Amino acid sequence: MNCNMRKSAMLLLCLLGSLLSMAQNGGIITGKVTGPDGSPIPGATVKVKGKSKGTVTIEDGTFQLRGLDKATLVISALGYGTQEVEATNGGVVSLTLAKNTKSLEEVVVTAIGVKKEKRELTFSSQEVSGADVTRSKEPNILNGLTGKVSGVQITNASGTPGGSARIVIRGITSILGNDQALIVLDGTPINNDETGGAPDGGAGTNRLSDIDPNIIESINVLKGAAATALYGSAGARGVVLITTKHGTGKPKLDFTSEVSADYAIFPERQYKYAQGDQGVYYDGNTSKTSSSWGPEMDTLTVNGQKVKSYNPLKQFFRTGITTNNSLQLTGGTPTSNYLMSYSYFDQTGTVPKDEYKRHAFFVKYSNDILPNLKSTIQLNYTYGETYKLPEGYGLTSPMVTVMTLPVSWNPLPYEDSTGAQRLYRYSRNNPYWIVDNVLNTSVVNRFIPMATFVYTPFSWLTATERVTADIYSDQQDYHVNTGDIAYGTGYIYNGRLFNRQYNHDFILQAKKQFGDFNTSLLLGDNIQSVYNADSYANGKSLSTPGFYNISNASSVNYYDYYSQTRKVGYYSEADVDWRNTLVLALSGRVDGSSVLKKTYFPYGSAALGYIFSENLPQSWRKTINFAKARVSYAVVGNDNVGAYANTTEWYQASVAGYLNSLTFPYNGSNGFQISSTLGNQNLKNELLSEFEAGLEMKLFDNRVGLEASYFNRKMTDGLVNGAQIAYSTGYTGTTLNSATMTTNGVEALVNVTPVRTRTFSWDMTLNWSKINNKVTGIVPGTNMTDVGFVYAVVGQPWGVLYGSTFDRTASGQLKINASGLPYSTTTGIVGNITPNWTGGIMNTFRYKQLALTVFIDIKKGGQIENTNEYYDYYYGIAKVTENRQDRVVAGISDVTGKANTVSTTAESYYRALSSVTEAQIQNDSYTKLRNVSLSYALRPGSLARTPFRDVTFTLTGKNLIIWHGNFTGGDPETNSWGSGNGSIGNYSYSTPSSRSVDVTLKLGF
Repeated sequence: MNCNMRKSAMLLLCLLGSLLSMAQNGGIITGKVTGPDGSPIPGATVKVKGKSKGTVTIEDGTFQLRGLDKATLVISALGYGTQEVEATNGGVVSLTLAKNTKSLEEVVVTAIGVKKEKRELTFSSQEVSGADVTRSKEPNILNGLTGKVSGVQITNASGTPGGSARIVIRGITSILGNDQALIVLDGTPINNDETGGAPDGGAGTNRLSDIDPNIIESINVLKGAAATALYGSAGARGVVLITTKHGTGKPKLDFTSEVSADYAIFPERQYKYAQGDQGVYYDGNTSKTSSSWGPEMDTLTVNGQKVKSYNPLKQFFRTGITTNNSLQLTGGTPTSNYLMSYSYFDQTGTVPKDEYKRHAFFVKYSNDILPNLKSTIQLNYTYGETYKLPEGYGLTSPMVTVMTLPVSWNPLPYEDSTGAQRLYRYSRNNPYWIVDNVLNTSVVNRFIPMATFVYTPFSWLTATERVTADIYSDQQDYHVNTGDIAYGTGYIYNGRLFNRQYNHDFILQAKKQFGDFNTSLLLGDNIQSVYNADSYANGKSLSTPGFYNISNASSVNYYDYYSQTRKVGYYSEADVDWRNTLVLALSGRVDGSSVLKKTYFPYGSAALGYIFSENLPQSWRKTINFAKARVSYAVVGNDNVGAYANTTEWYQASVAGYLNSLTFPYNGSNGFQISSTLGNQNLKNELLSEFEAGLEMKLFDNRVGLEASYFNRKMTDGLVNGAQIAYSTGYTGTTLNSATMTTNGVEALVNVTPVRTRTFSWDMTLNWSKINNKVTGIVPGTNMTDVGFVYAVVGQPWGVLYGSTFDRTASGQLKINASGLPYSTTTGIVGNITPNWTGGIMNTFRYKQLALTVFIDIKKGGQIENTNEYYDYYYGIAKVTENRQDRVVAGISDVTGKANTVSTTAESYYRALSSVTEAQIQNDSYTKLRNVSLSYALRPGSLARTPFRDVTFTLTGKNLIIWHGNFTGGDPETNSWGSGNGSIGNYSYSTPSSRSVDVTLKLGF
């Protein structure tokens, strides 16, 4: 070891000596680079033509190159053209760069991390800046994209701190499988699993929450199959490309501190009537009921004393406080750059005990090891803690009890003099008892190390080697104390989750010009390995109350789950650009997946782009600055099955029947039984074929930008889990390739600068999309299958809401029974979650040092099943039950065959509605003033005598106003159960989302 250290030291001294020798030879060339208005351009790149030597300009636009007597300098800068200039020893170069409409701002990151000029793209993609993401003040990066990208739908799983989010690009791609987009960080796919949900209900946290939004440079969303074909089966659902920041120029230190107050957005309810039934008051102590069909609070007295009224929601929920502090150090030289970042995010939720904490470290270092060999080493480490209470209607959830509490009953204190729970009704825990005796925790450690090496043996050829690991562990603990209504003697759950993903890419890329043709060829291979090891233990009957260790449980069950999958891919892409006018792009990939018996599957795409603005008359080009039409066709796959779907699994046996149920181990002997689901060794991947056409234009000196796309997609060989087979086989179901589905849609993006002066500008961005979808086949002989809370029905858009419907006459009128009430004996389709269209409008106004951004997010159409109404109707909690007059329900009487004339009470009427699914379906449309941000940056001149380079104050409001249809749950964007396909379409006592006010201070040194 000492020998190696001595060798390393000698090598370092030799290198230093060589550098000093080079520095002492030759002359000095200096210069200054300015823009058309005479202002200096910092960060401009100054390179010596034909050599690797170069530098960048500093803050005042000046630069200095040593060791040169004479050279041709190539000077470029972001947003400006590139110029060459001759320079000699002792000479001073003074150069003005012209603005360039085809600038480096138009360079975007595409599949496999390859950078391309946007004008050359033959597919649809949309970029969002890191500033726009962080301006949203969302800890989850996906939520920061909400409403900003056409064709993309993002759904919050819950209002809990660290709650997961769901992202679907261009609609559903798989009937039963995972439909969420692939997440790629700096060219490498990373894990976005959702973990940490409470065993008794509630959403978890998806792993993209581990990434600190402050380190993001940009996010590019690849939408269609032609854009994602290089990712093979992993990219069929669309791809979100995240590019992190890098350092440049002299060292800079940025400190950002923000604090926000979060206020829960409450669902609607009535506060007018007391606990009781049929107008009779129940006090919740000597007389109990779950209902609030009692007398009016305004006139209610007991023993001559007016009964006090409470607001259960304001009493229980608190103001959530979020703090986020980050420190970022950046810098660089012509041959190296670095970025180091640390942030601490702490969010206390509006529900007591709910909290999310995240420590995020990020280090990135790039260095020219040799003139033609560059390395980038980076590490992302996150430590996160999540604390939350269960959600939904479960007995250990406080949500249902808080939201249905009678306004006449005070839940505090939650224990009586004997230490038992105080309950206003039977079979429900006191919500404040839950706060002190139930908790779900998740502790996550995550490492993402990445190493990239780029070797350029020739000016036209580069070789890239990229190796990444994504490793996380999630320690989950859930406990319920003794005295609980559901478990009685207590419950403990421990989960230990481990996931390890390795990814390796080797890429060769050649670029050559042959006359009028600019060509590019890419060849690469990818290896990905994923390993899961999960261990679980759950125990009941705690010997000692309040001691939450698995050893304290009298009855304990253990079970483990392990899986390992491997995928290899070989891919290529060829681009030919003729006279900057016609672009032909071809790509192909062959994937091998261990989860399918047939090992290898080919995919590919072909696309053509025509930049017709190059052929317009010169007089037209003053108005039409850029115009491109493009078409593409691609076929990609999707291996949406588990690791061992080819095999028939075994699991620990249990026996139930007329005798007492038996579980194994039993009397010291273990037992296993074969699964009732038969493995299928003939499974293959789902196939998605997609045609896309698009138009892109820039008009009026680039002050108007238009992008529009149309796509038509067909899914075949769709994987269906649990397809029923003949019982004579000894099994009940299997997995088949039998589903088909079609999807088409239109996307539009408009960028406009209505006003631009020297001191004021107004920029507007509008995006809009409409997506149509139809399930055309599931399994022969089966026209419908459930996917959690929604259904796939042949002939209908995916996401059908299905349930009990009101009986109606042939003319559509309600049938009314002898009691004067509507009723249900039928089932059918009652709604669909698919919106008619979605859109977003962002306006940014800048005046000198002041900037105002206003963002409106719109979703039109689609329905949701609000299960709250099922109970709220029955309990007399729903807002509409405030009208308690007797009524005659319009409809046709079963008794007379004529219009109903029988009167019924409000209580009877709403209890009749509560049992019918159709009555719980509500419009899921909304228009949100999602984000308003006002910032002020101090003028640089006022900071001249301070240590600060930059001082910016920002005031942000989130979810300030929500306009929605007849939805009564508060925020129609929130669902209760997570981010999976089976988790959407249902709202059931979810933790409310929040309306927030945020103050941010940014200091630059």
